[in-house]
Amino acid sequence: MSQMEKLFKLKENGTTVRTEIVAGLSTFMTMAYIVALNPNLLTGFGANGGQTLWNAVFMATVLSAGIGTLVMAFAANKPFAMAPGMGLNSFFALVVGNIAAMTGMEYTGAYNAALCIILVEGILFLVLSFLRVREKIVEAIPLGVRMGIAPGIGLMLMNIGFGSNAGVRTEDGGPFYMLGTFFTNLTSSITRDTMGKEGYATMVLYVVTTLVGLFAIVAMNHKGIKGSVLYGMLVAAVVYWVGGFIFLDGFAPFASLKDASFVPPFADMMNTTFMKFDFADFFQIGWGTAVMLIITFCMIDMFDTIGTLVGTASRAGMLDKDGKMPQMKQALVADAVGTLVGSITGTSTVTTFVESASGVEAGGRTGLTSLTTGVLFLLCMFIAPIAALIPAPATSAALIYVGVLMIGGLKNIDWNDISQVVPVALMLIFMPVTGSIGHGIGIALIAYTAIKLCCGKAKEVTVLTYVLAILFLLKFFLVV
Repeated sequence: MSQMEKLFKLKENGTTVRTEIVAGLSTFMTMAYIVALNPNLLTGFGANGGQTLWNAVFMATVLSAGIGTLVMAFAANKPFAMAPGMGLNSFFALVVGNIAAMTGMEYTGAYNAALCIILVEGILFLVLSFLRVREKIVEAIPLGVRMGIAPGIGLMLMNIGFGSNAGVRTEDGGPFYMLGTFFTNLTSSITRDTMGKEGYATMVLYVVTTLVGLFAIVAMNHKGIKGSVLYGMLVAAVVYWVGGFIFLDGFAPFASLKDASFVPPFADMMNTTFMKFDFADFFQIGWGTAVMLIITFCMIDMFDTIGTLVGTASRAGMLDKDGKMPQMKQALVADAVGTLVGSITGTSTVTTFVESASGVEAGGRTGLTSLTTGVLFLLCMFIAPIAALIPAPATSAALIYVGVLMIGGLKNIDWNDISQVVPVALMLIFMPVTGSIGHGIGIALIAYTAIKLCCGKAKEVTVLTYVLAILFLLKFFLVV
């Protein structure tokens, strides 16, 4: 116990070993979906590259998430977890498909060519982190905009919880989402006709599971129960399993365990993606296109990571009076290491996950939280089938609850300052709609700079802020 105190300064951060471990479990359970979803997205659910590539990407996912998160634990002592970023992985899969089409290569060959982008990005970020350039970029984001990042992420989490995190596929199509289908249609009969009888029954179970989980978390938190987010997710899972057995035909959530393999597919990763960088084939797409792809990945990852770190740290009370986070350099180094490990093992950009907020809400304040999450990711090499048993609507309950709490950061905005209000308002709509924290920050920087110029206060904008605003303008309007 004294060793834990020495490593993570638990008393100084007002936490305990139990609280940190429960927080780490909470973060892991809200992120566990990435273990299967990332290889699904990067291989077209196994259609591209076959089972061998799927297995390789699965191993790359758990290794990069686990190692990157462990570096965060010991280097930065922060309760943040990492994994291959959502959005970035879909974009990466699109790039791989385009490379294959342009060069005539097989998908696996194009995949290894595209990994060159992630390698360059990781090396570049590692250098920039050590040189504190990324810290300077954080500081270039105006304080008012920084204070609005957490609420923007909160809305994004709620949108994920009611939307993309829990989709229902039926014989009539899909995926259908709670926010996009169930709560959008005028009547339940329209929803039933859209989804079909079985699909509608499943959607009702999703909605009930999510809301019961959400209200259970709120009730337990009100009673001061530590780990309310984790326990609420477990309550929701039980509701889902029981409801499925009663109301859904052929419901068998544990059937996957029957033929599940618990042996890590190391050989598939070593033979397929490990250190299989192919720069010659990558530059067949042209130097200009290659460079623009690298820049695009860097910009998206840069601001997604910065936004997540600042937003989550703000919710945890880790920012100082100037809106800066201690050990920011170390946290950014950990993020860069995660991306490097991902490129070496064979997955898309690794970034700090917004779901880390669930662990923070459970009381996580130190690297012991991320240590717990990192170890669980590494154990997924052996227990992935078990982790997959947690139903999506149970994690939605946690995401929605944490999102609601993060919106509270709006109280820190000066509502009498239009140069703060407009950028933050735009950020609040951009993050959930685009699904990108980076795009939200980008539009906020453009708006802030433009308003200052229009109001004759150009000198209040730093040179680096001007540069960032111009870069985002180029990205939004000129990069093709």
